[in-house]
Amino acid sequence: TALRPFAARGMFIQTESTPNPKALKFLPDCPVLPPEFGPGVDFRLGQASDLTSPLAKRIMRIDGVMGVFLGLDFISVTKDDGPSWPELKPQVFAEIMEFFSDDLPVVKAADITADTAIQEEDTEIIAMIKELLDTRIRPAVHEDGGDLFFNNFDEDTGIVYLRLAGSCSGCPSSSVTLKNGVERMLMHYIPEVRGVEEIEEDELVMLNKAEVEQLEARLSGNNK
Repeated sequence: TALRPFAARGMFIQTESTPNPKALKFLPDCPVLPPEFGPGVDFRLGQASDLTSPLAKRIMRIDGVMGVFLGLDFISVTKDDGPSWPELKPQVFAEIMEFFSDDLPVVKAADITADTAIQEEDTEIIAMIKELLDTRIRPAVHEDGGDLFFNNFDEDTGIVYLRLAGSCSGCPSSSVTLKNGVERMLMHYIPEVRGVEEIEEDELVMLNKAEVEQLEARLSGNNK
């Protein structure tokens, strides 16, 4: 992958292409995401979550930018079909440099929990899935400016549901990555895993809504 440097106002930024032609990886010469927020945080245009990152908010003010993924040492920017990268890159460079010169926090929210953080209620299988995602799979995906987030594991079907982020979201080769890379590795090390499926953003919203409705129904029943 070709690295293209850009230097101005004392900051040196490299750009790196990704397998997704609509995503570009920007590597400033300083840390990006504080480690306490996990290995990466994804922000999409139109979602309330983009307000938790002043950096992502600035970049998404640019016409044509659809998403921003913040890694520990890189920023992955996803665009729509409108402007070309030669048009967008100078604007993204300017926003990144201005942001870091202002010395602002990259992420404001203190309640972001890494998707692969082991929770008390996690089964042994889920803990193993999270550990593999973090130690063996995620570093390789980060190399291409993307990420994947654990959503859930269906013990009845053996399916692991993941959400793709950064350059992986909408990438033409993402299905190959899921099946030939992620699925194969998880199935090799964890026999209980029978497959991996991508969960889309609208499906995630529907699932969360259904979970809330179920909880409300249980609480309503308990109050009777």
